[in-house]
Amino acid sequence: MSTKSKGSSAERELIHKFWANGWAAFRAAGSGSTRYPCPDIIAGNSLRKLAIEAKFINDDRKYFDKKEIGELRQFSHIFGCEAWVAVKFQYKGWHFFSVEDLNETNAGYSISLKDSELKGFDFEALIKTSYG
Repeated sequence: MSTKSKGSSAERELIHKFWANGWAAFRAAGSGSTRYPCPDIIAGNSLRKLAIEAKFINDDRKYFDKKEIGELRQFSHIFGCEAWVAVKFQYKGWHFFSVEDLNETNAGYSISLKDSELKGFDFEALIKTSYG
């Protein structure tokens, strides 16, 4: 399975998790390939709205460029929702991070599996957390 297919499959898995827990969610068509800022997933319920940049990785660290996170922040500000990064570390499940909890690097941002123990939320904690 290609990396893109694995990423799309992981995003669909996340959509199903939201719906199974009483949230509405959808994958944004064309995210990353349009001139407008657009997250991978938009999810919400009557109390909260989330814009999520979702990634599946085979490593223990994910890097994001400044443009990618900047566009997530921009979209979230305009749309009036919370900005989150979701990383599915292979064999470890989903971990969710507020963009403020990403580690700034020279080229952008990063988050590691180790960071998930300190800063990350699992899915259940994310949907129960009053944040933002």
